[in-house]
Amino acid sequence: MVAVHASAHSVASSEWIICLDKRPAERSGEDVDIILARMKGVKAFEKFHPNLLQQICMCGFYEYLEKGITLYRQGDIGTSWYAVLSGSLDVKVSETANHQDAVTICTLGVGTAFGESILDNTPRHATIVSRENSELLRIEQREFKTLWEKYRQCMAGLLAPPYGVMDSGATNDRMPDKENLNSDPLSFMSKHLNKVPSEKILRAEKVLRNAILARAPHMIRDRKYHLKTYRQCCVGTELVDWLLQQSSCVHSRAHAVGMWQVLLEEGVLNHVDHELNFQDKYLFYRFLDDEEEDAVLPSDDDKREAEEELQETLLFLSQIGPDAHMRMILRKPPGQRTTEDLEIIYDELLHIKALSHLSNTVKRELAGVLIFESHAKAGTVLFNQGEEGTSWYIIQKGSVNVVIYGKGVVCTLHEGDDFGKLALVNDAPRAASIVLREDNCHFLRVDKEDFNRILRDVEANTVRLKEHDQDVLVLQKSLRPSSHGNIPAHFKYTVMSGSPEKILEHLLETMRLDIHFSDPDPALDDFVLMHCVFMPISQLCPALLAHYHSQASQGSEQERLDYSVASKRRVFSLALRWATLQGHHLLEDDTALSFLEELHGFVSNDARVLRPLKELLPELERILKQYPDDARTSQKSIKSSCDSSALERRGLQKSSQ
Repeated sequence: MVAVHASAHSVASSEWIICLDKRPAERSGEDVDIILARMKGVKAFEKFHPNLLQQICMCGFYEYLEKGITLYRQGDIGTSWYAVLSGSLDVKVSETANHQDAVTICTLGVGTAFGESILDNTPRHATIVSRENSELLRIEQREFKTLWEKYRQCMAGLLAPPYGVMDSGATNDRMPDKENLNSDPLSFMSKHLNKVPSEKILRAEKVLRNAILARAPHMIRDRKYHLKTYRQCCVGTELVDWLLQQSSCVHSRAHAVGMWQVLLEEGVLNHVDHELNFQDKYLFYRFLDDEEEDAVLPSDDDKREAEEELQETLLFLSQIGPDAHMRMILRKPPGQRTTEDLEIIYDELLHIKALSHLSNTVKRELAGVLIFESHAKAGTVLFNQGEEGTSWYIIQKGSVNVVIYGKGVVCTLHEGDDFGKLALVNDAPRAASIVLREDNCHFLRVDKEDFNRILRDVEANTVRLKEHDQDVLVLQKSLRPSSHGNIPAHFKYTVMSGSPEKILEHLLETMRLDIHFSDPDPALDDFVLMHCVFMPISQLCPALLAHYHSQASQGSEQERLDYSVASKRRVFSLALRWATLQGHHLLEDDTALSFLEELHGFVSNDARVLRPLKELLPELERILKQYPDDARTSQKSIKSSCDSSALERRGLQKSSQ
């Protein structure tokens, strides 16, 4: 892209230009007001919602092009979107992608906008050259995507390409519809935004509208606000109140918001100013059936059917409402998410397997930057092999194929899987192409800047042990120094996730033998206190005994002996710490008690030959003495008596039948 000039012309001293030349973070409220006053007169923005226009004034930049300046060339990867404030620009397209044989297909005048290929990182479809001295408003890719996510319905008309379909333009292999490879991606995107609602959602809209007209007809009426009349609309707070009164399956106001959001996403309920999020506020919404001037009121039969179907409809919406609510939150610009929004996202992240190895602190940071992205059609290319990596993705719904040139589809990724991380960690081109395998796929996206800030160091310091192509142990490098004076830190990695057996194996292998068993060890304490969640006693005790008896398969006789003694000491130390922390709760479990007694017997025998084990016995004997033999015998007798009684009862029941 050729550099542009932003000064040295007669209007450079205009106040609004000075304000636009400031960095967005340095613009005051007064600066934004000055810019806003100028932008209101721009044809391209005349139908924009005031909130959207204000956002544009906060993030846009001023660009001045002298005559004959090439703004960008066909085939470039774009970085910005533009609107023409004054002047004009030629749109040139080449059959061969060689700028020397490009032909002018149209001219962009004041009020037109262009550069929308930044939405999906497709190459520029044409070369743009200033026909005369021209002024442009420029919005960078990150900010433009944020605006598009929030105000896409308002912006869709503006984004329709002013130069139409370019038959001679370069094809776009990211387009899902192979018959329209030569068309501009925004024409497809606009169609997608106005997709036909499903029959089930259309029916839900009719049932709810007719039920409201039957039970509370005053809710749908003409309303006045700021001297303007809005026809046949409802208020957001009243819609939420009404849902809560109709069924116990609506658990909260947030739940009701999600249910209405389902209808809003499908276009059967619309905000009067085309906002994309349903809000529990004094805002006006209109049912699809009320959009027409001569909307038909339901008959008595329609109302009766609505009454009969209402509960089933509410149950259906209550089941899909939470997902719609989550999508609504994720569509908000990160800076506009509330504390409650962040908590809802965080709770969702706890259940995503791709994030299971990350700390809760990292998950909370991700909650603030994740962006929702969806694609409607199978075959859509999310990114191509060899492209620069700009984002990391997690599949929230659907599946994708991983395609490598010359090999075809090498694997398929499903819900909960992630991709795109390698290019960001290594600053390398994409190693494969990602193609949607089915319609209507949803993704959570983390853009490069946020990934580098939050996750790059985490991923670079993460080690994964795989067996049969599955992660069985995920470790993260620990930067915490040792708490034992001048002794260097022995635990270089923290367990983030893994199979129970591998976690136990890693814990035993890294356990220090030069400190007393009662000294605090957070990793060991976490394991013995929480093992019941992922490794019950019935599984843990046999595993510990197996490790106690493990032998080295190679090495000298002395090395094999040292390995055996170390294994026994580690198992014994873990068992002692376990018994110390769990106390009587552990000794009241027959399996655990039998394990400790059996371990005591093994150590007693081995201590005759292996002197290092002899010093360990007194502590275990002290713990076992806290639970006298007669009490243990009594407990076993009670259990045996209960088991016998149960058998007798079952025998009597059989004989009486």
